[in-house]
Amino acid sequence: MTPYYDVVVAGGGTAGGPAATQAARLGARTLLVEKNGALGGTTTVAGVSLPGLFHAWGQQVIAGIGWEAVTRSVREAGLRLPDFSRWDLPHHRLQVRVSPAVLAAVLDDTVVGSGAELLLHAIVAEAAWDGTEWRLTLATKDGLHRIRAGAVVDCTGDADVVALAGLARSTRPRRQPGTIMVRLGGYDLAAIDVDAVQAAHDDAVRRGDLLPADLAHNPVAKFLRVRGENAIHVTGVQGGTSRDKTDAEVAGRRTLLRILRFLRRQPGLEQVVIESWAIETGIRESWTIDGHATITLDDYVSGRAWPDALSYSFYPIDVHRPDGDGIDIRPLAYGTVPTIPRAAMIPRGSSRLVVAGRAISGDQEASSAYRVQASSMAMGQSAGVLAARAVDQGADVLDLPLDLIRDDLRAHGAILPGDVVVPPLPTKETS
Repeated sequence: MTPYYDVVVAGGGTAGGPAATQAARLGARTLLVEKNGALGGTTTVAGVSLPGLFHAWGQQVIAGIGWEAVTRSVREAGLRLPDFSRWDLPHHRLQVRVSPAVLAAVLDDTVVGSGAELLLHAIVAEAAWDGTEWRLTLATKDGLHRIRAGAVVDCTGDADVVALAGLARSTRPRRQPGTIMVRLGGYDLAAIDVDAVQAAHDDAVRRGDLLPADLAHNPVAKFLRVRGENAIHVTGVQGGTSRDKTDAEVAGRRTLLRILRFLRRQPGLEQVVIESWAIETGIRESWTIDGHATITLDDYVSGRAWPDALSYSFYPIDVHRPDGDGIDIRPLAYGTVPTIPRAAMIPRGSSRLVVAGRAISGDQEASSAYRVQASSMAMGQSAGVLAARAVDQGADVLDLPLDLIRDDLRAHGAILPGDVVVPPLPTKETS
């Protein structure tokens, strides 16, 4: 007989781990399917080991399963949390530095400890709703395996299951660049003539030995100061198919080699080394679903309180220009805390299918903010409740009473829209 699961979660990245854990903690027989050898996605495999933002204006707005895993990993690794009361600091100073290896191990423990079944090195290859349940085919190292599911959560980041099911998704002609995460070493910045290296860089760009976006249009001095971390742009990449991903990975590593060869020819940088690197080129933007609601820039920057909101999101508008020429960062106005509606997570025409993470329905500017890790963790936990309760109640995810979903989320540590009150902006008289 074909194995049956109440909930199947496709993708074990920032959204998928919390989704599977939450569904299992609600008693659903849950399977998490992940293509890589480690959970955590962008935070671990793609090396962006700075999840955020969990706090807005000094108040915690995202907690629950993702926060539990992140803070546990910080303790296990002997690291420290930022001072979240310093809301006036640049947003990157309030992101939580984690050890990717430790977080991946903690996520294993969190997911398996919840009772969910974990299957790594596998993907969903076929997906169809038969009118009563999902029929899925998994591609594994030992062949194809067919399973059934009462509900599916698509946390692939690219809406892969949505596409396999024949549902609509779209992409933009000008997408944000990807990034290959590295950390460089083997040099003393104080001993380097950065002006000379800058002139050599500019000449290399003119000759075509480097591309203008290779250093994300950063000055050489800044690139060397941050040791290349999160400072490389890989333009023109897409992430929605295996061919797209192959092209992105090859492009990322070619970019890295160009930079390394250039640097090692410069005085003072002859011994530069790559101390660490991520095996995946991180993709910021690929495919987006056609949801029952679409989050626009105005919705996000106004902090629209959607009536069906299940989680907060907090991050500045953060559009990495498609040509690689820097970043368009627009901080939110004081007191603004955007929300994520259930309807943006549900593809039109679907049954018992929920999407969590960057592929939910929104425009490019809004998604540049809500795509980040903490927001995706919160969406994943919401999706886990929606999927588990849809099966438990014998209903579609759009028909579930919101009070039921919100009660479940609060019972498992989540913070819900309406739970947080941001105090008035301090003045000279009140400070």
